[in-house]
Amino acid sequence: MPDKLPNPTRPLLVLAALAAIALPASGCGTSTADEERGRVLFTQKCGACHGLAQAGTTSQIGPDLDDAFAAARAAGEGADTVEGIVKSQVEFPLPSNANPAVSMPADLVTGQDLDDVAAYVGRYAGVPGVAPPKAPVGPGAQIFADNGCGGCHVLAAADSGGVTGPDLDQILPGQSAAMIEESIVDPNVQLTKGYPANLMPDNFGTLITPTELEQLVEYLIGSTAKDGGSKKGKGG
Repeated sequence: MPDKLPNPTRPLLVLAALAAIALPASGCGTSTADEERGRVLFTQKCGACHGLAQAGTTSQIGPDLDDAFAAARAAGEGADTVEGIVKSQVEFPLPSNANPAVSMPADLVTGQDLDDVAAYVGRYAGVPGVAPPKAPVGPGAQIFADNGCGGCHVLAAADSGGVTGPDLDQILPGQSAAMIEESIVDPNVQLTKGYPANLMPDNFGTLITPTELEQLVEYLIGSTAKDGGSKKGKGG
């Protein structure tokens, strides 16, 4: 879960401008897109930079997609329009340069992956009241989903595949509850090898309550236990 990067000009807000004028992209939807797969790909490829309520991602490196498309939704534009804009922005991002803090690389996803991501974003971005799907295995799993943890971390029990941060199935087995809690509220104290400081925000101690933190830690322990914990977490 990368820290917010300073970006005073926010040139990626061109996406918001496109959404606000609602480009005539209707008819660009695809009937073969897999929106569930698109959600997974979005958390892996896009969630580290973009906020989207249904994905549970909150990063502000790039535009918040709910904010970007709110005006288009309010004007009556539908999923096909949003989907078309997303495809265009991914294929031809503006501005295009080598600095990921102010632009994204072209063709971050392509082919069927792009179809799936665009259809997913097209369905949910800017839709009022949308929230992450309900996690079936208890409050800890829901907290994991609601705070966008899967956008940065692999966790088999949550079907998440983010690669920005460490693979939780690999690093959490054997850690105590106190160690996991510390890694959430003060992530720079003990860094995982290969990952720099300030990669994960240090404000989760204020964003989630002590009770939620306890539930999240319990979920992570149960989901990554070496004695089949991930299966136990997945099945409830």
